[in-house]
Amino acid sequence: MKVPEKYQFIVELGKALHIYGIPSYKIQSYLTEVASTQGITGSFMDSPTWINYVFYEDENSFNYIECIPPGSLNLGAFSRIAELTNKVIDSKIDNSAINKELNIIHAKTKTVNHLHLTLAYAFSAGCFSIMIGTNWISFAFSLLLGALIYFLVFLSTKSNYIQNVFESLSALVVTIICCSLTLVFPNFNLGLTILASIIIFIPGLAITTALEEITSKSLVSGGAKLFDSILLLFKQFFGVLLGLGLMTSLVDIDLTYHVSEMPKWTIFCAVPIFSIALLPIFQVRKKDMVFGALTGVIAFFTTVLFSGYGVLVSTFIGTLAVVGVSRLFGMISKTPKTVYLIQGVVMLVPGSKSFMGLSNSFFNPSTTTGSANLFEQVAFILMGIIGGLLFAGTFRERKPRKIGGIIKK
Repeated sequence: MKVPEKYQFIVELGKALHIYGIPSYKIQSYLTEVASTQGITGSFMDSPTWINYVFYEDENSFNYIECIPPGSLNLGAFSRIAELTNKVIDSKIDNSAINKELNIIHAKTKTVNHLHLTLAYAFSAGCFSIMIGTNWISFAFSLLLGALIYFLVFLSTKSNYIQNVFESLSALVVTIICCSLTLVFPNFNLGLTILASIIIFIPGLAITTALEEITSKSLVSGGAKLFDSILLLFKQFFGVLLGLGLMTSLVDIDLTYHVSEMPKWTIFCAVPIFSIALLPIFQVRKKDMVFGALTGVIAFFTTVLFSGYGVLVSTFIGTLAVVGVSRLFGMISKTPKTVYLIQGVVMLVPGSKSFMGLSNSFFNPSTTTGSANLFEQVAFILMGIIGGLLFAGTFRERKPRKIGGIIKK
């Protein structure tokens, strides 16, 4: 059944937002605002694997349902779609040109610069290893392993099998390589290098997004995404455990050995570089890159600045700061604040704490107090982020209003 022309833009907009990984509650809120400005009454439901839109007109209704695979986060596409939406609201584009514009946006997401992405994965791994305290040898190999991870990402686009087992396979390959390196380099930090190499895929942001959706009463989508995030974490951890099991059966490996000898000034270089490395991975637009990287730096150092008050309070204050600067930068650049908000939340890295908590539980079962403390920190970080978003008014319902022809959010 063909979608009526007056509803087609909203349907295509919702599908595009879903494909590019925007949280379901934001999609539903966004579509409601757009429909209201067009004088359309509708009810929208977006879940990780399907969308259901109902439009009402007098006594008649039109229902649109489609099954769509879960999307991957693309902040550049989201920013462009927001601009297209504002053009429609301002009547600067007719309905016949909307699909053409969306096709252009889709085409831009398929343009890949392999060199930039290889460097991004390499430096994100290397810089994160500095942020969690490592040494020069481990830092150097974190860079190389990060580049290797992108090679596996590239292979996953060519093979369905690799795509299906990617999380466990990448963790397994990295673990085997790291264990082998400990035989050659006595000062090699095994655990930290493994963590830094796969940090991009540890679902800290995904867990946070799932809890955001649950907090915003989008229970179906939030619950599904939370379970998927936890399963993803265990897939990665299975790869690490399997690699360690294979290698420890062949050679003696000290999992607890750790040497940190990086100068303190290196973290002031690592944090902004790590934030910049995330830009090509999230496909952030050039005009949003400076503010995006700055948001990440502010998030990290705000949390560090208030770390003396405990992990819960520091994360809460850091989240409030991220929301504040995201709104400010959004007003300046005319870009949805979500583009900057996500980059800031990533820098709070709750996923790495989850991974380290699991590591202690499996590798050092006798140190139950240490493991419990790390799991407690994970919970406090997640509560701090959600509490910050909640108190900052991120989840509140707002009626759309037009000022100068543009929806203000």
